[in-house]
Amino acid sequence: MSSLKAYIITRALLVIPTIFILLTLVFFILRILPGDPISAMVGQKVPPEVLEKLRHEAGLDKPILIQYFEYLKGVLSGDLGNSMIWGRRPVIAEIMDRFPATLELTIFGFVLSVLIGVVTGAIAAFRRGSKIDTSMRIYSIVAYTLFIPWFGMLLQMLFGVYLQLFPIGGRITPGVGPEIITGLYVVDSLLTLNFSALVDALSHLALPSITLGIVLSGAYTRLLRNNLIDVLSQDFITAYRARGVKERRIIKHAMKNAFIPVVTLMGLQFAILLAGAVLTESTFSWPGMGTFLLERIEYRDYTSVQGAIVFYALFVALISLIVDIIYALLDPRIRY
Repeated sequence: MSSLKAYIITRALLVIPTIFILLTLVFFILRILPGDPISAMVGQKVPPEVLEKLRHEAGLDKPILIQYFEYLKGVLSGDLGNSMIWGRRPVIAEIMDRFPATLELTIFGFVLSVLIGVVTGAIAAFRRGSKIDTSMRIYSIVAYTLFIPWFGMLLQMLFGVYLQLFPIGGRITPGVGPEIITGLYVVDSLLTLNFSALVDALSHLALPSITLGIVLSGAYTRLLRNNLIDVLSQDFITAYRARGVKERRIIKHAMKNAFIPVVTLMGLQFAILLAGAVLTESTFSWPGMGTFLLERIEYRDYTSVQGAIVFYALFVALISLIVDIIYALLDPRIRY
């Protein structure tokens, strides 16, 4: 246990230089690129003296190294700065407005992808060499190669336009939303017992969650199938069967051993979903962090882009640490 604690502390400390390097790279790359937030917001036809005044108010007329150290000082004190456009709101407030939408979509898409992948992978492994196994392998290849915008629009046309079963965009119908407590509409609807908002939120979540779930499930199908086949061929499974152990218990032990590498993939996929749901959010007009980041990059809003990336890095580091702990608990042979 002490070695695990030491590993957790070491991993937590390694996050600091990682975020520092990432922040530094993003800071200087954004400023090397042509354009700035003031010009992007007001256009090029503004009188030069007005443009310079706005640049001075935003601190963009200072030497780049002074800007860097001032921003670094703010980050170390927990201040991600203010947005450079549209009211100059605190970046953390902008992130908190958008992050619950991305987190809700990520959770539902992630859970769906794991469920589909585990079921199809297990079926393929236990029916190895059959037509069902072949079908599941073909499914895993097709799902993994699907292009999210194309697949999302296909679902929109089929279930949203023709069948009219689900909304094709947005997060909730205007005027139906629940009282905001956590920012997660499904959770807030349950907490406030607003079942009409719950149904509406789930209906809006359906198509983007299905899109993400199916696209990401292919990797789980393939990985679990291969690992489960390998585990089922090992000596301890043969010994269990020779001793007359019930098949249900054998399957339980086999799944536990085969699931160890899947846990690592789950952590990586969850982190990728959080940071890479841009295509899904754009396709379904989902007001999350992906669309926020795209919008702020377009307007060269330096502080918002930097703040969002630092926030993502911290969250991904936390998820990775949790995955490593779960991995160690699943496999007692792991020592650090």
